[in-house]
Amino acid sequence: MEVLKVNIQNAGYYDKKNAIRDINFSISPGELVGLIGPNGAGKSTIIKSILGLMDDLEGSVDLPLNNSYAYIPEHPTYYDELTLWEHIELAKVVNEVEGDDYYKDAENLLTIFRLQGEKHHYPGSFSKGMQQKLMIIIALLIKPKLYIVDEPFIGLDPKATKDLLNLLEQERQKGAGILMSTHVLDTAEKICDRFMLINNGQIIAAGTLAEIQDVSVKNGSLMDCFYELME
Repeated sequence: MEVLKVNIQNAGYYDKKNAIRDINFSISPGELVGLIGPNGAGKSTIIKSILGLMDDLEGSVDLPLNNSYAYIPEHPTYYDELTLWEHIELAKVVNEVEGDDYYKDAENLLTIFRLQGEKHHYPGSFSKGMQQKLMIIIALLIKPKLYIVDEPFIGLDPKATKDLLNLLEQERQKGAGILMSTHVLDTAEKICDRFMLINNGQIIAAGTLAEIQDVSVKNGSLMDCFYELME
């Protein structure tokens, strides 16, 4: 059974009602699907549609039971008046996370991402990468069935990027599905099971790398195929 099923005829904004059109795909448990496309192609509109943030939408989006999903945004969002640890405490309450392992897991993730020293500091004083780590930690603590991840590598140093990839792989092994929008094509090629290439609000190619190569550059890299299909 899919953890995400999207059937959107069109969705958009007050000045552009059909910013995206004919967006149909699903994600299975344990699957990582890459959402690839240039700036302005419609990737953010697709994500907003999945999150229920679009007023003008024709179609349907089926999320996991009890809306068990976590969103890691490209631009970190946080409360200026709350410390890092208070954000973690708030996430537990808001998401009704039960069990005694929550805070143990939180401490472990703080150690992995080297944020123990900032535990009681305010995220407003953090670098972009540190703020992004906070978003990642909160998402992982929720333990959802679906992760929606938007440009997760921006601002992360190489070690944090590797740590994130390892943790997402662990979540996949537990059965979580992942939708990841990214411009880092060499990394996406290594970790994604399938890809959706978006341009001008539509899916122009979808499938495994081999399937995308069949309609673009034979034996080409994901970047080769991307440039061929975007011309």
